[in-house]
Amino acid sequence: MSSLLEQLQWRYATKKMDASKTVPQDKVDRIVEAARWAPSSSGLQPYELVVVSSADVRARIRAVANDQSQITDCSHLLVFAAWSNYTTERINHMFDLHVNARGGTNEGWENYRNMLLKSYPARDAQVNFEHAARQAYIGLGACLIAAASEQVDSTPMEGFQPAAVDEVLNLTARGLRSVALLPLGYRQSGQDWLEPLVKVRRPKNEFVTEVK
Repeated sequence: MSSLLEQLQWRYATKKMDASKTVPQDKVDRIVEAARWAPSSSGLQPYELVVVSSADVRARIRAVANDQSQITDCSHLLVFAAWSNYTTERINHMFDLHVNARGGTNEGWENYRNMLLKSYPARDAQVNFEHAARQAYIGLGACLIAAASEQVDSTPMEGFQPAAVDEVLNLTARGLRSVALLPLGYRQSGQDWLEPLVKVRRPKNEFVTEVK
């Protein structure tokens, strides 16, 4: 556990990445897998991950993301895209995956499926999107921790125009909406103003309340 805490203390939201360095594919794969195995409400995984290595596409995204240089200087850009809505087809697909993997179903499982089918698609689409987006952020957190464990720098970002990114990546046609960006790369030592600064967090007694 101490090594995990050391890795989290090592990482920071890198502001200047070295564009000449590429993250090995096996590291990228493990970071992405961390999101795939992250928990989600009812196991629905209501988001997808778009991995952008194309320099041209990253340049187009940078243009609608406040000109943040990490987007083009990084090695790979992860785009977290939440479902725009919960549909009967999506819910059934995820439940069927569970049934097939576990070799069968049972009354309790099917009752739970029917409960979601009755409630989720009937809700307002924006409510469903916001719920899905919160699940995507769980995956984002998993990737941040995984990147630190791989000694890969990263920068979680919300400062972009989601509709424009959706257009660049053709997400709307797939029933998806971008919610967060995560550049992966390596810090450019000596060029990043944030790198030498002491990492600051509130002391434990201000952050944690114990109820016994």
